[in-house]
Amino acid sequence: MIEYKKVGFYTLGCKLNFSETSTIGRSFQEAGYAKVDFDANPDVFVINTCSVTENADKKCRQLVKRAIRINPNGFVAIIGCFAQLKPKEIASIKGVDIVLGANEKFNLVKHIESLDKKEETKIFNSKIKETKDFIPAFSIGDRTRSFLKIQDGCDYFCTFCTIPLARGKSRNASISTTIEKAKEIAEKGIKEIVLTGVNIGDFGQGKEENFFELTKALDNIKGISRFRISSIEPNLLSDEIIDFTLKKSKKFVPHFHIPLQSGSDKLLKSMRRKYTKEVFSNRIKKIKKNNPNTCIGVDVIVGFPGETDSDFKETYSFLNDLDISYLHVFTYSERINTTAIKLKNTVPIKIRKERSKQLHALSYKKKRKFYESNIGKHETVLFENENNEGMMYGYTSNYIKIKTPFKDELINTFKNVYLDSIDYDGIMKGKIIKS
Repeated sequence: MIEYKKVGFYTLGCKLNFSETSTIGRSFQEAGYAKVDFDANPDVFVINTCSVTENADKKCRQLVKRAIRINPNGFVAIIGCFAQLKPKEIASIKGVDIVLGANEKFNLVKHIESLDKKEETKIFNSKIKETKDFIPAFSIGDRTRSFLKIQDGCDYFCTFCTIPLARGKSRNASISTTIEKAKEIAEKGIKEIVLTGVNIGDFGQGKEENFFELTKALDNIKGISRFRISSIEPNLLSDEIIDFTLKKSKKFVPHFHIPLQSGSDKLLKSMRRKYTKEVFSNRIKKIKKNNPNTCIGVDVIVGFPGETDSDFKETYSFLNDLDISYLHVFTYSERINTTAIKLKNTVPIKIRKERSKQLHALSYKKKRKFYESNIGKHETVLFENENNEGMMYGYTSNYIKIKTPFKDELINTFKNVYLDSIDYDGIMKGKIIKS
């Protein structure tokens, strides 16, 4: 057995992956490893993969090559969604030593310490149907905020998505266990928690313990000043959740990220989504009625099979008319083992890119308008620890990114800030108001 001393991580994809990487990183540190930057010549490289887009797959391959260049004798481990979906494909990448699926990734330290670096790549990958346990996770040290994993897996099987195949059925810990994890984060001095998962609105899977009950329980935790909801399906974003988080809660912030995917009911049905555009529109109206200054982000897919020019115009018009703050635009890419790959009327790549460009421009316009509506206001900002050429950044409760001259004493503190103007890079310039 080779004795390894330093471990470096690289995380692709969502906030859920970041929470899991951080938790796995702590297991290495508990085993006596030093956690270092990916480029700092570690003995062990851990790449936590995503497989939402084709680009994420390519990025994984690039990172393996990068790891080998940094340390040709380093041990390379691949975990995450790509590792669950295509273990043999990953194992064929030169330089990969071990591939762990969804059921095995949290035991990475034990697997590595039982192996030598050999020519043969080891695969530990159970069938996703066998993945039934929920492993809590949260991030610490990477950012001022902590990403808390409250749910995993998904039962929806949208036609474009591989996540149920990569992460299994929807599952979670109990509310009491989740509360204990949040308290553990609070003891670390973290002031903001972002609730994350694959389909967090499905917490409890419709039983007595559900997402609404969880939000009420979290709101009473001492030491945490803010809770932020990372993403929630529109059909699961109930009136009681909106009313509680925006009116009654002491700690939940006015910020929602809600996946739409298409503004065409025809395409929503083809995608096997569980709502119509009318339902989505009503959710936005309900939110804005409760708090007009709420930040709302929206996911949208362009170029889905069967998306005609008319369908895209319908989506563009729908989004343009919605009172939202920004978009996350995804260009549809074919994914093996999804229903969508069998659909006819494939949209040419060139047209997909053109439509993506248009929606990115719309997102810029929406975000600019939202920021402009907040100029001149006083907001409470939680500052991060990044020092970028003498500037530091923070976020208001409604997710406006603020920049101000860097000062060590501002890190992880709340300050009353005057929102002055929008800088050339689209970030709001803020002036700290002395108390």
